[in-house]
Amino acid sequence: MVLALAVTGLVLKWPFGESDDKTAGKKVGGGTRAGTIGLALPTEDSERWTADGNAMKRQFEAKGYKVDLQYGDGDANQQVSQIDSMIVTGHKLLVVAPVDSAALVDVLKRAKDAGTKVIAYDLPLLNTDAVDYYVSFDNRKAGRLQGDYIVHKLGLDRGEKGPFNVELFAGAATDPNTRYFFNGAMDALKPYIDKHQIVVRSGQTGLNQVTTDRWDGAAAQKRMDDLLSESYTKARVDAVLSPYDGMSLGIISAFKSAGYGTKNRPYPIVTGQDAELASVKSINEGEQTQTVYKDTRKLAKTAVRIGDAMLTGGKPEADTTTTYDNNEKEVPSSLLPPVSIDKSNTRILVDEGYYTSAELT
Repeated sequence: MVLALAVTGLVLKWPFGESDDKTAGKKVGGGTRAGTIGLALPTEDSERWTADGNAMKRQFEAKGYKVDLQYGDGDANQQVSQIDSMIVTGHKLLVVAPVDSAALVDVLKRAKDAGTKVIAYDLPLLNTDAVDYYVSFDNRKAGRLQGDYIVHKLGLDRGEKGPFNVELFAGAATDPNTRYFFNGAMDALKPYIDKHQIVVRSGQTGLNQVTTDRWDGAAAQKRMDDLLSESYTKARVDAVLSPYDGMSLGIISAFKSAGYGTKNRPYPIVTGQDAELASVKSINEGEQTQTVYKDTRKLAKTAVRIGDAMLTGGKPEADTTTTYDNNEKEVPSSLLPPVSIDKSNTRILVDEGYYTSAELT
């Protein structure tokens, strides 16, 4: 999942198609390799951000660095203050997942002036030349996996004509990744919408009509409640494009309240993203249908490897797949591949050690 940030105009250019410290603002770590690494992450309210923070902390410490891990509590001003403190303290590298990218332009200039290296972590840092590297997943592909899954489960790619009723959800309007998730999904869905084999009964098909403030599950639930009462009193929903697991569970709660989830009225197809534990359990229980697995351990490992190379005078190994234009410069980036997960292959998460069998039961 990604968190809210203000942005316009991100353009990707493609060459081809366990410690558990969760104290916000607390400085943690040990080691002495080459100064202190500052990890500035947006919130502790999502399990993926605490997992990412803890993973990077452990891995940087294992290389001998001190680590200053801080969470912004979803407050852009707080995150600016935290980063300012990291710069003044003399941190050599900042790994930043922004609460609000626009709010960080000035503080990142101060980082550059101080000679501090900066990695944008999962969420891009825009309108600044102070970012040295971007590490994320292929977010358009993540959306495409969701759209393709709906198309396949409805049988549209195997000759089914429909029409099928599908509703569309997107993440926060202020988050640049929202557009990439949504556009990737629409690459798969729009041809069938244009042929009226997929019908969006609400008429809400534009990105500006389907965004969800702060990716909030309760907001998604309320919107789904409203859609059901306004557009589906005499029709059923066949599928919902949901970009994030926390929203998916809210959407499913709306369906439960409307009487879905029975033998005669099964749940619609509901996609998701992040393979959060509650959603994987929901998939195994036959409620949520799909999620997109992005192994954040690998993302953390990539950020640590790149950061270590920067600080030791080396060059990051060549898993760079693209650059992104952040309106100020083209930033080298590594985009890791996401994986579609449904009930047929949740075992992957156990086989790869992401969860234990006991956690999924």
